[in-house]
Amino acid sequence: MKTLLTAVIFLILLAGSFLAGSWYREHETRVLPSEMKPPAASADSGPADTVADTELDDSSLPPGTVRVTPERQQMVGIRSGVVEKTEGEYFIRAVGRVAPDEKRVYRLVAAADGWIRETYANDTGTLVKKNERLASFYNPLLRTTQYNYLSVLGSSRTDRYDAGRRQALAPSQLATLDIKTYVDALESLGMSEQQMKELSSTREVSDKVFIVAPATGFIIARNVSPGQQFEKGFEWYQIANLDRVWILADLFPADAGHAKPGTTARVTLPGQNKEFHSTVAKVLPQVDLASRTTKVRLELDNPGHVLRPDLFVNVEFRITRPPALAVPADAILEAGMSRTVFVDRGNGYFEPREVEAGWRHGGRVEITKGLEPGEKIALSGNFLIDSESRLQLAASGMQPLLVQDPVCGQEISPRKAEKAGLKISHGGKAYYFHSEECKAQFDKKPEQYVKE
Repeated sequence: MKTLLTAVIFLILLAGSFLAGSWYREHETRVLPSEMKPPAASADSGPADTVADTELDDSSLPPGTVRVTPERQQMVGIRSGVVEKTEGEYFIRAVGRVAPDEKRVYRLVAAADGWIRETYANDTGTLVKKNERLASFYNPLLRTTQYNYLSVLGSSRTDRYDAGRRQALAPSQLATLDIKTYVDALESLGMSEQQMKELSSTREVSDKVFIVAPATGFIIARNVSPGQQFEKGFEWYQIANLDRVWILADLFPADAGHAKPGTTARVTLPGQNKEFHSTVAKVLPQVDLASRTTKVRLELDNPGHVLRPDLFVNVEFRITRPPALAVPADAILEAGMSRTVFVDRGNGYFEPREVEAGWRHGGRVEITKGLEPGEKIALSGNFLIDSESRLQLAASGMQPLLVQDPVCGQEISPRKAEKAGLKISHGGKAYYFHSEECKAQFDKKPEQYVKE
């Protein structure tokens, strides 16, 4: 009983809601003022950006030219600018690595076999002075060669190394007693000129040969330890004089072509307020296989030895650019090998123009062909213009964009000729003419021109 009562109440409420809704719709229709109703669509009304044909005859414009009204340009953000020649300077920034000057790197190599006896207080990175002792070694022929040298030196009436090096013995003496022979023998064992002078002065035979620094510099490689045996040709040390260093900067091929020898450059240390100035010495012919970059070498003085080998630095090349026609890179649409800009022809018309490009730097591209100074081009919104241009070209694919005048032979726009009344239908086909004279001549003898 209770369930039946609930169902009846639900049906009464549903019917009441339906009647109330019907009354409201009828009442609203009856009281709605006529001025509040939406206006009827006009048959000759169109989109806001539709352009009347009377504004500008675009039939003479190149194919693909489109018109965008000022309202729509503002809505989609189309912005135009004047093409001008620019000149001045710009900078190429790159990362460089400090390297020792190869002409100031000294490699100390063993001239004979031997054993390392002692090493002194030096290791990789230590600054050593010229003629400073680095280590000592022993060779079995060392003692014998010294004795022979002192023996010949005593019989030559001089005890000075320099004089003995120049003085020749009497012809009656044996050739093996020649002082120069034993000087060369000691040098071949690795004895320095300084140690030979000490030997000729003290007349004391030593059981070790000292390895000395040939120049002031930093040890960049050390391969010796006490008791180590080595063979002839073994490299003991590498010493680099860092008073003057190289900077090897990595540049992409397009930029490396502008960084020619003599180009000024600024070198800075990351995180430090230190700056150096230099010039490009050489553009190396090698290309790095991993980064596909070219090495550019700078040479500069290194006061205080602040620049150490393998230190990374920032390099800024100052490039002088000759006057050139350049546009923003965003103004160019690239498709394969073609590059297109849209020239603003005024009254909202944009003409597609194929151009040729040169250098590209700092967001700008040089235009070598296709534009003239003073022309206006679209700087933004190019994709919208390009899409409408392609749609127009696709739509016009059903009819020819240009036809040939059968009499005068000139190519003309069918639309333009038809507006000027320069059209004749003959044999079920339409013919268009460049002028009234061409049309009249065709009208006299149409069979002749149709046959041709």
